[in-house]
Amino acid sequence: MTTSVPGPAASPRYPSPPPAIRYLRLKFRLLAAISTELAFGAAWKLFTSPRRLPEKKWEPAALVGARHFGVATARGHVAAYEWNPAGRRTVLLVHGWEHRASFWGYMARELAAAGFRVVALDAPAHGASAGTRVTLPAYARAVQAVADELGEVYGVVAHSLGGAATAGVPVRFNKEKGGVLPRLVLLAVPGSTTAVARRFAQLLQLSPAVVARMNRYVREQHGRDAESFSLIHTGRTLPVGRALLLHDHDDASIPFAEAQEIAGSWPGLDFRPTSGLGHNRIMRDPGVIGQVVEFLG
Repeated sequence: MTTSVPGPAASPRYPSPPPAIRYLRLKFRLLAAISTELAFGAAWKLFTSPRRLPEKKWEPAALVGARHFGVATARGHVAAYEWNPAGRRTVLLVHGWEHRASFWGYMARELAAAGFRVVALDAPAHGASAGTRVTLPAYARAVQAVADELGEVYGVVAHSLGGAATAGVPVRFNKEKGGVLPRLVLLAVPGSTTAVARRFAQLLQLSPAVVARMNRYVREQHGRDAESFSLIHTGRTLPVGRALLLHDHDDASIPFAEAQEIAGSWPGLDFRPTSGLGHNRIMRDPGVIGQVVEFLG
C-alpha cells in the first residue's frame, strides 16, 4: 500500500482530505454497495498492513553497538536488538505502529548508559521482522516470545500501539518469578482499542455494516470483544509494581483525553502530561528520557 493512510495508531484530521483519502472513501463506498464482506475484507487488510517507511537519516546510528538477534515464532522470525548485555537489569522497548527498534535509539543509549541491559524488537511486519500484516494480539504474541527468550524482565517502555499490545492484550512477564513486572512505562498509548478503530472508520467513512463486521471478526478470531483489549479496562488489573504514563497535550494521533481516561481508571498510576512533543517526539525528548531513566532506576 503506497497511500498515506495511517494504520491503527494514527488518524489525523484533514481540513480537506488529500486525493488518496478521497479515492479510498470512494472505493469503500463502492465495495460496500456491492457487498459488506468485500468492503470488510479490504478495510481489514488496510487496517492491519503497516507501511515499511523509508529509513530516516539518524536510524543507522541508533543501532550502532547493538547486537542483532532473532527470535523464532510460529508466524516467522522477530528481529531484536540488545545494548549493554552486561547490564544489571533488563528493560524491553516496544515501539508503535509503523516504527521499528531503531526509533528507540535515544532512549536505548541513555538507558544503557544508566546501567541497564536494553532490548528492542521489530514488531511483525515492521523493520527486519517477518510478515506483511499484524494485529494487536499478533504483536502481543511477538512481544511475549521475546520476553520469554530474555528471561527476567525488570521494566518495559512501550509507545502507542506497542503499549496497547503489551498492556492491553496483555503480555505476561516473569512467569517463573511470580508474574510481576516491577516497572512499566507507557508513552502516548491509546485508552480504547475501539476508539482507534472508530477513528480509522471515520477517516475512510466506512459504513456501519462494515464496522460491525470488523467487530464481529475480532470476536470470532479471539473469543473476546475488541474493547476488552483497552487499557481503560486492563490497566488496573496488570501485575505491575509501578507504572508511569506520559502523554502529550498536543498528540494528534491519540487524543489526550484518552490518557486522562486511563489515569482515571488505574489507581496508583503515575500520570505525567507533557506539552509540545506530539505523538512521536515524546520518545526522544531529553526531558522525557530523563524521567524514564529515573523512574526505572
